[in-house]
Amino acid sequence: MAKRIEASNVSSYYGSFKAIDSVSMTVEPKTITALIGPSGCGKSTFLRSINRMHEVLPNARIEGSLTIDDQNIYDPDVDVTAVRRLIGMVFQRPNPFPTMSIYENAVAGLKLNGVKKKSVLDDAAEQSLKAANLWNEVKDRLGRPGAGLSGGQQQRLCIARTIAVEPQVVLMDEPCSALDPISTLAIEDLMFKLKDRFTIIIVTHNMQQAARVSDKTGFFSIDKTGDPGRLIEYDDTQKIFSNPTEKKTEDYITGRFG
Repeated sequence: MAKRIEASNVSSYYGSFKAIDSVSMTVEPKTITALIGPSGCGKSTFLRSINRMHEVLPNARIEGSLTIDDQNIYDPDVDVTAVRRLIGMVFQRPNPFPTMSIYENAVAGLKLNGVKKKSVLDDAAEQSLKAANLWNEVKDRLGRPGAGLSGGQQQRLCIARTIAVEPQVVLMDEPCSALDPISTLAIEDLMFKLKDRFTIIIVTHNMQQAARVSDKTGFFSIDKTGDPGRLIEYDDTQKIFSNPTEKKTEDYITGRFG
């Protein structure tokens, strides 16, 4: 079941450097939220804070609260592994495991979680590859290397691997930036289908993509190099792109800065 995410005054640090400052937003279940803004404004840092990958870096930490269905995922008694199982992540460049077959890539997360029964793995591979709109293209060559697929197919394989473990939230960090326009369209079509099952947050530099795929958009920005990133505006995507409240948002969308 898709989850509701609530960030309240979230600040993320790399050592003494504050990367983002006091970000607050609510992401409703079964929606697509796009995060836009210039490079270095903290979009990806915020995304990594949601599944507790930020703290993997040395001296990284966050302040504030991040809740998923009212459970603060940074509470000391929360199982970090369980949080990361709940929240899938798709990265900028397709990253199938190079030594694994298409089939092995699709079920890698399940095996990591201790699933061994072949019938369960077979069914999960088929269902996740179908959900990623990849099954018909690969069903006759599941034993071939995942790394041998095209870039767009590799990214859909990574999405299949992510959703096979049945997370409730899927985070995507510029998932189309390395892809051609046709592959990008395939990923965007896939997002629309997946939001029936998952809460999706996507970081993108492509404002047309944000306008096309998302229900809500958050605009991040920084005043000058060395300052923390801030969430300037967060609203319905249609309003952000047609009638933003903040002049900074309007300037960015119309290309006057950033």
